[in-house]
Amino acid sequence: MNHGLIAAMAEAGETAESLAGQVGVDPKTAQRWVNPGRVPQPRHRSQVAAILHRDVKDLWPDVLKRREPAWFRPWADIEREAVALRAYQLAWVPGLLQTEAYARATLTGEALTAQEVDELVAARLDRQSILRRDRPPLLIAVIDESVLRRSAYGDRGLMSEQCTFLAECAELPSVQVHIVPVDVGMYSGLGGPFTIAELEGGGRVAHVDSQAQAQILEQSAEFANLDRRWERIRGEALPRGRSLDLLREAARSWT
Repeated sequence: MNHGLIAAMAEAGETAESLAGQVGVDPKTAQRWVNPGRVPQPRHRSQVAAILHRDVKDLWPDVLKRREPAWFRPWADIEREAVALRAYQLAWVPGLLQTEAYARATLTGEALTAQEVDELVAARLDRQSILRRDRPPLLIAVIDESVLRRSAYGDRGLMSEQCTFLAECAELPSVQVHIVPVDVGMYSGLGGPFTIAELEGGGRVAHVDSQAQAQILEQSAEFANLDRRWERIRGEALPRGRSLDLLREAARSWT
């Protein structure tokens, strides 16, 4: 439990419900902030700290120890609060479903020190804990089949392990993996990857990847195009059972 936050709330005479009302979140969301590892989004952290007359670092000391890039932290916070995530990936296995070896391979050739690579990989793997907590978000991942067929610098064992891990994740009750087969040809997903997070209370936030820093979209008007693309992409993907069969076949093909 986050005893520092609990003590500050008691001293200020605040409850999860009263904080939720002042900050503008669902009471269930505020209740989870006292759990280990549950850090609110940056704007909510600042609001709560102001209400309780404390510094953010006193309420959530782990914020200072985080290993993911600063530009990615707002999205990592959103992932932790999401009740559902819809992710489409054209070129990579989604970060929430990567093995350690695959995560390292995605960073090959970047201008990073060995320590920086270690920290980025650890941060990516830490994010995956949301899929195995008591109440995980629903993750629906749609992946282009080319991701499963593309060699990782010639390391067949790495790809076999990654495809096997994907199949194992796809069997989790809260995870659905759907594969867009290579014979589909041209389709809407070729425009690039994105993830849509559904938050408790009905809010939505999107993460759109690019070669530069990704964008986080929060305006409702921006979702019309993403929703349309998601439905068209999802319509080209195989059903869950057939996708799982393909994942297992891909794992065997790399052995």
